[in-house]
Amino acid sequence: MSDTTQDGSVALSVPPSPDDGLSPAELAAKYGLSVSGARPGLFEYVRQMWGRRHFIMAFSQAKLMSQYSQAKLGQVWQVATPLLNAAVYYLIFGVIMHSGRGMTTEVFIPFLVTGVFVFTFTQSSVMAGVRAISGNLGLVRALHFPRASLPISFALQQLQQLLFSMIVLVIVAVAFGSYPSLSWLLILPALAMQFVFNTGMALIMARLGSKTPDLAQLMPFIMRTWMYASGVMFSITVMLADKPAWIGDTLQYNPAAIYMDLIRYALIDGYGSSNLPDHVWIAALLWAILVGGAGFVYFWKAEERYGRG
Repeated sequence: MSDTTQDGSVALSVPPSPDDGLSPAELAAKYGLSVSGARPGLFEYVRQMWGRRHFIMAFSQAKLMSQYSQAKLGQVWQVATPLLNAAVYYLIFGVIMHSGRGMTTEVFIPFLVTGVFVFTFTQSSVMAGVRAISGNLGLVRALHFPRASLPISFALQQLQQLLFSMIVLVIVAVAFGSYPSLSWLLILPALAMQFVFNTGMALIMARLGSKTPDLAQLMPFIMRTWMYASGVMFSITVMLADKPAWIGDTLQYNPAAIYMDLIRYALIDGYGSSNLPDHVWIAALLWAILVGGAGFVYFWKAEERYGRG
């Protein structure tokens, strides 16, 4: 539109915009705009995670293959490391301290090796989770993807490493008189529940570690305490038989002890149900659901803050 002024010049007038008077939020809603990097809804986040499932698997496999790429023995260390730990613990706790009392050698050695391998699965998942975000800031800042993909892929990496170790564990069990039976099938649901639990722990630690890098220095001490309290090298029921019952119950119902004992019960002949706490399968399932679900939601709540600041 135009108007002629008194001096003969032409003045242009802009017609009013239909957007006049709208706030920025109203404008964004009108034109379908959203904040860059905003946290999606929980179900949308799960959908995005499913869409990145191939990335999660490939990333975990790449990390697994590169873990010992500089060592001459390469992937052999995936099995050798926990096996050497078990040998050291047997020398100290089995031979010197006789922590295997109440068990024959045929039971104690598979008992110890199983405990070391299974606890290492949880320990490594937690430690990898602490550095999942802070150790991959370049990737987090360069690409847009659900950040939970990282701690989940690290937990999956540790599961794959445990499956390699299970080959040695089976050989040890058979060598000491525990032969394959239907009870061995119980290992599968026990490992599945432990994986869900470990993933929840990795997610929790990933969020905490993203803002507190020093947590990575503290966690080895916490994990070592957890290991000694979980009966990796000794039977909780035997060692604490003369202690108040609540102490033994507390230690037996801690998740690391539950998953170790379930796999020991399934794998080792002579390690009977008397070594397990009551309702152990229900407890294992509850730990998996509680920590796995809570860990995922807790991590998702801070999705838009990872890699910033």
